Amino acid sequence: MIKKEANNTLRQRRHARVRRKVSGTKEIPRLNVFRSNAQIFAQIIDDENGVTLASSSSLELKIKNGGNAEGAALVGKDIAEKAKKAGIKSVVFDRGGYQYHGRVQSLAEAAREAGLEF
Repeated sequence: MIKKEANNTLRQRRHARVRRKVSGTKEIPRLNVFRSNAQIFAQIIDDENGVTLASSSSLELKIKNGGNAEGAALVGKDIAEKAKKAGIKSVVFDRGGYQYHGRVQSLAEAAREAGLEF
């Protein structure tokens, strides 16, 4: 009998595979996405120095339903505005082991529309 692994364990394995290739620098940091059932979080990270340069979340923005695509789009717009204030124009997108679909896609497209390049 084969033991079924938990979905989060499989996601963490996918994320580790992606992180072997995707890394952020001071000039082009990494935009990381984490989503839970009820919320979505985004961070812009400089991996060389291990520093978070900007962050945003549906909790921080007090979005009533942060677990949907509209909430993710608001977080994407907010993270792009914070990146501009920090002097960041382009990032490397790290989808965190999630499919580029739904909330993750909505966040990414909103960040692009707000002026972030990736």
